[in-house]
Amino acid sequence: MLVIKDVDPQGADAMALLHEASLDARALYPELFTDGSPSATNAPLGERSVYIVAYARGLPVACGAFRPLSESTAEVRRMYVHREHRRQGTARAVLAHLEQAALQLGYCRFVLETGCKQVPAMRLYEALGFRRIPAFGEYVHDPISVCYELALPAQR
Repeated sequence: MLVIKDVDPQGADAMALLHEASLDARALYPELFTDGSPSATNAPLGERSVYIVAYARGLPVACGAFRPLSESTAEVRRMYVHREHRRQGTARAVLAHLEQAALQLGYCRFVLETGCKQVPAMRLYEALGFRRIPAFGEYVHDPISVCYELALPAQR
């Protein structure tokens, strides 16, 4: 059974999952990292932001978050499922939880960025109704970025 909880993005479980996600990113995109590349970190939770961790048998196995880009749009970030727990519906559950939280906070649209080599993630987003959009914000000039948007249920 999966249990999803709001967490401190700088807490031990969130940081452990971020470390695992960073290892996966370094393996997928070795050209972007050097031995001296800084470790990824999470900023403190901001206003109208959410950070969640999914637990299986008490162990942190996935995370996801969103932050506001505007009054009506939130950016999904930090989507990660530990490699041993993929293809079990965990990412779908995390996204569904984030969607409900976003609706409660008054958002009507999600946007997100993923890397061009993260084909399973892109397939998942597309299966869930996300559609590709031009790069936005800090991703505009990033050649590996692939961006998506999703109208949340009240706007579909």
